Parts: sequence; structure tokens; C-alpha cells
Amino acid sequence: MDVTSITPSPEALKALTHPLRLRMLGLLRIDGPATATTLATRLGLNTGATSYHLRQLERHGFVAEDTARGNARDRWWRAAHQSTTTDTARPADPADAETLEAYLQSVAVVMTQTLQRSVEELGLLPPAWSDATTYSDWVIKLTPARAKALVERLAEVLHAEPEQEDDDEAVQYVVQLNGFPYPGRVGGAEE
Repeated sequence: MDVTSITPSPEALKALTHPLRLRMLGLLRIDGPATATTLATRLGLNTGATSYHLRQLERHGFVAEDTARGNARDRWWRAAHQSTTTDTARPADPADAETLEAYLQSVAVVMTQTLQRSVEELGLLPPAWSDATTYSDWVIKLTPARAKALVERLAEVLHAEPEQEDDDEAVQYVVQLNGFPYPGRVGGAEE
């Protein structure tokens, strides 16, 4: 699978520090192009607020106008990339470090909401999909180099998985990979 990706600069990352913008970008990536009105309805917002957030995303290169759709009255938007990667190395500039932290907090909010919705819908899934669902974690001891290598190998596996768009059983399947030192063990107070 050839996935287009963006690694935003600290300045561009500011546009993603708002959880609603992350959700909008996610909807455009998952569901495809949409108008501000469509997104407003899906997110429970007014069209003016949605248009404002879309313009901020456009300004930083995360979304683009889909000129193949719509007319003078309806402006359609599409995601400019299929994924966003983040360099989590602590920036030297305190303002950039603050932006990175705000962005990561927004990512945590959106991921938590997605996970919660998945748990709420688990009982509604057909058996084949509930059997293919997992809420697991592993706590293993690794060096920083081995941890980075593990993340890279898992990303390779996900990128190598072919899309099965023509299969009637295929749906969008969320894989959230979170890898981090156990809180309080490195650089923080032990629990």
C-alpha cells in the first residue's frame, strides 16, 4: 500500500492542536471528500465554525479543495495526505515543545474517543468482527534502540498489508499503536 504522509513543521503542527481539526482530518481521510456543511452535521457544529477549521487545515497543507466536485456554492474538501507522522523528539525551542505537547494531547483525546466508541459498539459487531477485535497491551522491557526498531517493524507490517477494496467483507480497520516507557519509570516520579 502506497501511503502518502506528512511530517508537519512545528508551525504547521499548531493547526492540529485542536481535537475538532484532527477529527475533521480523520473524517476526510476515512470517508473521503466532504463539504463544510456535511462535516458540520457529522460533528455537531455550525457551518461557520467548520469552515474556519477547514481554512486553518488548508493553510498548513493538511486539506485541499477538491476542485473535481461541487460548484460555486458548494466547496468540497479532501485530505491532502493519508497519514500524519510526528517527530516526538523534544524541540529545543520551548514554544515548539509546547505546541508538540498540545498536539499530542489532542491526539490522545481523539484516540480515546475512537477507542471508547469501539468498545460501545463491540456487542453490535458480527461474530467474525468481534473475534478480530482486540484490546490488549504488552508491557515488555526494551532499550530505546530496540523500542524504536519494534515500532519500525510494526509500521512495515502495516504498510505491507494490501488493501482489499474489492472484497465485500473488507472495512476500514483501526490499528492504534502506542509505544512509550511505562509512566513514572523514565524521567518522572516512580509510582
